[in-house]
Amino acid sequence: MPARIRLCASEQSIAGIFNEHIIMPPTYDPLSARTPGVGEPHMPSFWTATAGITPADDGIAPGIAETDVAIIGGGYTGLSCAWHLAQTYGIKPMVLEANRPGWGCSGRNGGFARAAIGRHSYARMIELWGADTARSVFRESLAAVQNVRDIVKECGMPEAGVETGHLKIAHRPGHAAALAAEADLLQREYGYAAEYFNADQVGEQHIGGTQSHGALRFADALAVHPLKFAHGLLTLARKAGAAVHSASPVLEWKKSGATHVLTTPQGSVRAKTVVLATNGYTPEHLHHCVQGTTLPLLSHIIVTRPMTATEKTGSGFRTSHVLTDTRNLLYYWRRLPDDRILFGGRGLITDTPDGHARQRDFLLAELKAKLPALRDISVDYDWWGWVCLTADFLPHIHRAADDSSVHYAMGYQGSGVAYAPYAGKLLAAVVAGDTCLSPALPVATPLPRFPLAGLRRIGQRAIYQWYRWRDGQD
Repeated sequence: MPARIRLCASEQSIAGIFNEHIIMPPTYDPLSARTPGVGEPHMPSFWTATAGITPADDGIAPGIAETDVAIIGGGYTGLSCAWHLAQTYGIKPMVLEANRPGWGCSGRNGGFARAAIGRHSYARMIELWGADTARSVFRESLAAVQNVRDIVKECGMPEAGVETGHLKIAHRPGHAAALAAEADLLQREYGYAAEYFNADQVGEQHIGGTQSHGALRFADALAVHPLKFAHGLLTLARKAGAAVHSASPVLEWKKSGATHVLTTPQGSVRAKTVVLATNGYTPEHLHHCVQGTTLPLLSHIIVTRPMTATEKTGSGFRTSHVLTDTRNLLYYWRRLPDDRILFGGRGLITDTPDGHARQRDFLLAELKAKLPALRDISVDYDWWGWVCLTADFLPHIHRAADDSSVHYAMGYQGSGVAYAPYAGKLLAAVVAGDTCLSPALPVATPLPRFPLAGLRRIGQRAIYQWYRWRDGQD
């Protein structure tokens, strides 16, 4: 993250309004910062370099404004919610984005639109909720992937999302049997045609290397260009009548009678209803209903130079599937259309420039450990962003316990490419009074607070150490 905010020329005139609380510290942590910035440009990344022309937004929010629905956050959730409110329900909301639409992880992720809600295994889902509810949750995950397809078609950008499959690969031989059992469980209990490939099949059909000992295949996945996808949602939302304002963070939030008053650097927005769609970039001070409920974690991505023909042959990297492994601190990777490799994994605990350089080198070494034929490959792009975990490892779509005019959706556990825009769609229905979200679903419950919430970063360090040890075992 940049050390201080940078304003484009059109924003220079409002610089004097910003107080010292808006200046970014040398390191950024959503748990302590008041805002992720004001009008920051997109982080340099492979996606930024290849997204093409950025569609227009509605600029800085006016000094004094009123709206029926204010949406805080201009990522997948907020833009999808805005689009569906305007298109389906005739409600013209106002989106308030601190930086640029898609600036957070909506524009920085790996582009894996796959069937995933939360971090629980399919067996654990049945243990927690029973078979019927577990199947309902799984069907929701498939509906979320279909929703991505629908958005790609609606926005007329086929390059924003390409059909593929998802392989969950056993990174150690001892993990292969569990994947075979998981495929059987999905077929038997969920009625889903999951496939198990043994190590030879993985190597012959998809990818070689030292850590491909079997794989579970899901047919339902798309390889998404994250920033183009965000641009598509932005265009759809504005075309439907929503206003999307950049460089407009909410610095203070009060309520006067039945009206919410949201203070921005330029003035204030008065709204009857407010939607929180900030996910991993949620400031703790923003509203009491989200205090102590999220754990923002850094995820880091590298993109290599294109593979040579020799490297492609030697690594056996022929698949276009999106790939994850069986680690607790999992890696995720994919071959891009120009034969570059995108490879991502957990980031640092704190956001520091020196640490990010070390993390870039660490991820490159891990990629080479998987695929030794890439021993000479180098990195052309690397970047990072904050994903969002919750105490129960599930996303939540709900409202404040003491105020039915405050709604939120967040906590995608690093799998929000498919579920975040779908959650935005469901959230729009809830705000409009529709009952399409079943209260029996575990995602339709309030965000739980973390125990000893003030010690979340300390707990994160301990969990990372435990997971590193577990991931090194057979």
